[in-house]
Amino acid sequence: MKRRSFIKHAAHSLAIPGFFGALNNQSFGQTLDRFLNLANETDRVLVLIYLEGGNDGLNTVIPVSYLSQLNQVRPHVIMPDSKLLHIDSGDFALHPSLDGFKSLYEEGRLQVIHSVGYPQQSFSHFKSTDIWMSGSNSDELLPSGWTGRYLESNYPEFPNGYPNEDKPDPMAVEIGYGSSMLFQGERANFSMVINNPNSFYQILENAVEDTPDTMAGDKLRYIRLIAQQSQKYGMVVKRAAEKVTQQKVYPDTRLGNQLRIVSRLISGGLKTPLYLVRMGGFDTHDNQVDGGDHTKGRHANLLKQLNDAVVAFMNDLEFQGSADRVMGMTFSEFGRRIVSNSSNGTDHGSSAPLFVFGNMSYGGSLGTAPQIKGTEVYRDNIPLQYDFRQVYTSLLSQWFDAGDTSIQAATRGNFEQVPVIKNGLVTGIQDIEPVNLKIYPNPTLNVVTLKMDVVPGKLSIKVVDSSGRKTATIFEGLVNTYQFQQSFDLSQYPAGMYIFLISNGNKKFTRKLIKL
Repeated sequence: MKRRSFIKHAAHSLAIPGFFGALNNQSFGQTLDRFLNLANETDRVLVLIYLEGGNDGLNTVIPVSYLSQLNQVRPHVIMPDSKLLHIDSGDFALHPSLDGFKSLYEEGRLQVIHSVGYPQQSFSHFKSTDIWMSGSNSDELLPSGWTGRYLESNYPEFPNGYPNEDKPDPMAVEIGYGSSMLFQGERANFSMVINNPNSFYQILENAVEDTPDTMAGDKLRYIRLIAQQSQKYGMVVKRAAEKVTQQKVYPDTRLGNQLRIVSRLISGGLKTPLYLVRMGGFDTHDNQVDGGDHTKGRHANLLKQLNDAVVAFMNDLEFQGSADRVMGMTFSEFGRRIVSNSSNGTDHGSSAPLFVFGNMSYGGSLGTAPQIKGTEVYRDNIPLQYDFRQVYTSLLSQWFDAGDTSIQAATRGNFEQVPVIKNGLVTGIQDIEPVNLKIYPNPTLNVVTLKMDVVPGKLSIKVVDSSGRKTATIFEGLVNTYQFQQSFDLSQYPAGMYIFLISNGNKKFTRKLIKL
């Protein structure tokens, strides 16, 4: 989000995180400076961490209310309650290896989203990975990725004319070897694959040579364009890496080394919005846990590596002054079965939790921890609560301030948003003035009436508090009249500022209300 867009949204909604609390203390000026600087600096960044193999969600985020039932259906891998990292006032606990995640959660910088997946789950690694990378339905095959289509909707001429003065940096970066489908658009691939920018070869500026005006010439011209583009991007990456001479300590693991590079490039000024890093080993059919101590073993080691790498990444971003403009998300192609197997492991399952982390994370948990009956059989799986494309839609809208056209190009549909970014449901609202909208009395003591002209069709009216958290839904459905009126009782809510989020057709807007 650019500075002018940020100020427009801030002035319109007055719901920047921390503003209302800061109005009554001396930190208001610092809070304002922080968010204006965030909007004025380089664009926001999303780092995607792919946990290859299918992470066991039930041993990562444990539904502690159903521990006795879990003991009945997964005795080979279940962990003792005394070793779990319990979340205050939560219906779940974290794996003992995730102590850093627990701290981030308590600080409001990490969100747990329960039971994420897609309908008609495929239990094939390859197919399910393609679905998550492409953002497709389970019954279709797409050759492009959701972020690739998002980038393509914003830069339709790419790769012709890129890099240029306005966009000198790579559109996306993958750390490691090989290009994934994730950043593949319908016409071009938007990612640059790098290993270690410190050892990047010295790149020369070369012009694309003339080619014959034939079909073969067109293909050769494209290959030479991509080669020249890679050389230019390589130099940009190298320069960005060289600007950072000091970093916090990272674990010497595959993921730790990848995130160290990502932090270095971000802090060095690279304005690349999207990164992908990978961590393998989560296909734990056997020896998932140590037979003598289920808190140890392969899965515990993997989660420890994830925990330590992410915590080091967050600490380094704070050290570099980049933390406020970076968000991260973990994902895996599927979870594991509810019922464990006799090899001290778990087999391919369906829905699983994912983590969204960063200083601007909405925090807390979304959804409810899975309900376990204790009578499940092998074929049973965790029911879906959130489609993964809801998370994609929410990140694009709330973090990148993407418009409906770009979001629909990325997700190929209309998916309901969920709160993932502090105040994202407010700052993402379009600045459109509704027709004859009245909310009265304002300020109010208890009952308030909303009256407005509407376009027949879909209408949604929700209320959030000053932190952006959803308070109530006044109306959700179809209207067949041209005027809407409804009263709402606020007597059960504390005094303060509230924001009405109104969506009518393709128009969205907000209106403030003060409860005395």
